[in-house]
Amino acid sequence: MLFKLFLVLVLAPTSFFALDTVFNDDVLGLIVFKAGIHDPMGKLVTWNEDDETPCNWFGVKCNPKTNRVSELVLDGFSLSGHIDRGLLRLQFLQILSLANNNFTGTINSVLSHLANLQVIDFSDNSLSGPIPEQLFLQCGSIRVLSFARNNLIGNIPQSLTSCFSLELLNFSSNHLSGKLPSGLWYLRGLQSLDFSDNLLEGQIPPGIQNLYDLKFVSLHKNRFSGKLPEDIGGCLLLKSIDFSENILSGGLPESMQMLSSCTYLNLRGNSLTGEVPRWIGELKNLDTLDLSANNFSGQLPSSIGNLQLLKKFNVSTNYLTGNLPESMANCNNLLSIDASHNHLTGNLPTWIFRAAIPSVPFSSYRLGETFSSPASFQGLQVLDLSSNVFSGHIPSNVGELSNMQLLNISRNHLMGSIPRSIGELKSAYALDFSDNQLNGSIPAEIGGAISLKELRLEKNSLTGEIPAKIEKCSLLTSLILSHNNLTGSIPAAVANLSNLEDVDLSFNKLSGSLPKELTNLSHLLSFKISHNHLEGELPVGGFFNTISPLSISHNPSLCGAVVNRSCPSVHPKPIVLNPNSSDTNGNSPSHKHHHEIILSISSIIAIGAASFILLGVVAVTILNIRARSSQSRSALVLSAGEDFSCSPKTNPDYGKLVMFSGDAEFVVGAQALLNKDFELGRGGFGVVYKTVLRDGCLVAIKKLTVTSLIKSREDFESEVKKLGQIRHHNLVALEGYYWTTSLQLLIYEYVPNGSLYKHLHDGTGDNCLSWRQRFKIVLGMAKGLAYLHHNSIIHYNLKSTNVLIDSYGKPKVGDYGLARLLPMLDRCILSSKIQSALGYMAPEFACKTVTITEKCDVYGFGILVLEVVTGKRPVEYMEDDVIVLCDMVRVALDEGTVEQCVDERLQSNFRIEEAIPVMKLGLICASQVPSNRPDMNEVVNILELIQSPSEVDEELE
Repeated sequence: MLFKLFLVLVLAPTSFFALDTVFNDDVLGLIVFKAGIHDPMGKLVTWNEDDETPCNWFGVKCNPKTNRVSELVLDGFSLSGHIDRGLLRLQFLQILSLANNNFTGTINSVLSHLANLQVIDFSDNSLSGPIPEQLFLQCGSIRVLSFARNNLIGNIPQSLTSCFSLELLNFSSNHLSGKLPSGLWYLRGLQSLDFSDNLLEGQIPPGIQNLYDLKFVSLHKNRFSGKLPEDIGGCLLLKSIDFSENILSGGLPESMQMLSSCTYLNLRGNSLTGEVPRWIGELKNLDTLDLSANNFSGQLPSSIGNLQLLKKFNVSTNYLTGNLPESMANCNNLLSIDASHNHLTGNLPTWIFRAAIPSVPFSSYRLGETFSSPASFQGLQVLDLSSNVFSGHIPSNVGELSNMQLLNISRNHLMGSIPRSIGELKSAYALDFSDNQLNGSIPAEIGGAISLKELRLEKNSLTGEIPAKIEKCSLLTSLILSHNNLTGSIPAAVANLSNLEDVDLSFNKLSGSLPKELTNLSHLLSFKISHNHLEGELPVGGFFNTISPLSISHNPSLCGAVVNRSCPSVHPKPIVLNPNSSDTNGNSPSHKHHHEIILSISSIIAIGAASFILLGVVAVTILNIRARSSQSRSALVLSAGEDFSCSPKTNPDYGKLVMFSGDAEFVVGAQALLNKDFELGRGGFGVVYKTVLRDGCLVAIKKLTVTSLIKSREDFESEVKKLGQIRHHNLVALEGYYWTTSLQLLIYEYVPNGSLYKHLHDGTGDNCLSWRQRFKIVLGMAKGLAYLHHNSIIHYNLKSTNVLIDSYGKPKVGDYGLARLLPMLDRCILSSKIQSALGYMAPEFACKTVTITEKCDVYGFGILVLEVVTGKRPVEYMEDDVIVLCDMVRVALDEGTVEQCVDERLQSNFRIEEAIPVMKLGLICASQVPSNRPDMNEVVNILELIQSPSEVDEELE
């Protein structure tokens, strides 16, 4: 039998059907299939080629009448490899499901020969390439077809439109392109159609009304344009419609009012216009209505109040006016309301906060009696009315929304005080009242909101002290109270909030000293207290050893190393002797008093003389130091070929410091410019130093070492000014420049927490980056590069030393666009300048005939991704071997052990469902063939899909 199996493996497909028919076809086919895959969990150990029948094998089911395999279901077993032709032997197979594995390669058209197949599910794998046109030439029996969440490319085959038995069709989350075949609307048995998250484009063809049984349709996140299908109302059984995140325009088609069975309608993120139609109230079974991020205008119709089953209502980011209709009081099943970023006016909707007062006869009502009853909207969990023009006060009974989790009424015109009932919101994890006109104090009752993770009250007119009872909000991670009129000291209770990450108390009138216990806040990423009246010594240790000077500026009485201000010494009080007491020798008080006066005069003379001598020594020392410093500066200037203090009238090569926002000058005497003691790092294009401008701003200065290659002054300034216009929170901002013929300086924002390289390779296991931090770094780098490419800028020099981490833990990509300063993009010059980027360089650099494009950056990004996840350098030299990171991860992926590549310092503290897809994405980006690499916008979209929903919910931006 093993010999026969060997023949099949070696000679297939030519002799595939020439074997002895006595041999069980099903056993042979499955053994051949097993031979081509990797089974890390050992699920297929029961598959034995010596068995006469496979019906008892794991994952296999047979038809009891024919004893032939009818089902092969191997979902979620981390199987990898290619889908082999051995499956051709399973001629009676009806259900083939290999979902949620790691299969690679292309879709094998041999499946078209399995005439009895009814279910094909290859979703959640890593299949690539186009869908073969031949795959659906014999698809008359297929009812369920899913290739969702793979890496498929190309067009949707026209042959798919001949699969008339199809009931479920799912090609979501791939890279399919082209137009939607109009023939799909003739698959009259289709009940579920999902082509979401692809690159499909063009107009949605008419004829969808032919799908009489259609219940679910999703074309979410494609590039469809034109109008919504006018005939969609003919699909009377439709329950779920998702056309969100396309480029659709026009209004809502009238026929939609016929979709009375619809429960889910999502049109978010298009360019739809006009008013929300009155007939929307006819869709009485809706539980989700999302019209957000469109161009709807006018007032919302009162007919929305007919949607009594509505749970999620989102009309944010439109141009709506008026107020939320009062009739929505009937929608008492609402769990989420988001009407943010519109032009809504008036008071906050009273029907949301109004209690359901029972009907009580007037005769039974007594003066002073109050009623307590459940609020109509006690089940409401999310209320976001931010960025509108609401005015008036926050209702005093806001606390009756007992299930509220997120309450955001920021950026409105609300006034008055914060109600004390705020403390009754015990389920709330985020409260944002920022950017209003609120006054009064922060109520001490805030401590009752025990689930709070984020509290934002900035940009109001709040007064009083920070309540000490805030320590009861033990889960708090963000406390933002800046730009108010808060007074008093920072309570020591804040130091008990052990989960704090971001604190902003700047621009207030806080006084007193900082609690020393603040150093115990081990999760701090940002702590801002600038523009207050705080005094005393900054806490020493933990986060405060690396705190940014800008975060604590404009507190004149603060002292410590960070503010370059020494704290006053504490001297013991002098010992005062009683002049009226007698000594043991019997001297009288008057005699002793006279003696003390003489001693005091002598002491004064001696002290005065010593002081005079000491002052002389100090003066001579200072003069010597200044002389040496002057000589040092002179030597530095001569070596640099520049004098920063000379006048343009006396030196034709005089260079002027140009800042893109305001004027500034270098500090003279504070520290030597380009002093080696303040060197931050060296790269292919120059050396970076830290220095302070005259306005107190801390900056990083790059002294370019490519002087002979730099363009003319005009070209240099033109290119630098273009780079200075690049502003993105994941890019290091270029703030200015300095030019002469012999010296060119670039002025960058100072990023305090060092490079990504330092955090990955110089840290210890105790303080290494967490998985959450690493994922955010990968996503942030991707967004920064996508922004660069959108502005036609290629980085050329991407590596972990050129990615900096700011005080918030966010990545900032630096050193971008410097190749634009060279007279031409010469490969030899570029290669020599970025030779330290070994391992990051795309293979195109070695080929003079290939154009350097943004795909070079994508390659470097892919290597960076693997470096972040594994904690290993791109190339590591062992005693007798060289390990290339990309190859190591690729081999591990093929062997099914890729999870072992994750940085061992993370141990089990990472999300495997995120880590493996991220590494796969890194390998795809680092493909040897440029055309196989995605663009950075696609990378960002993929990462956002990979990100766990629980972490997305925590991003309350």
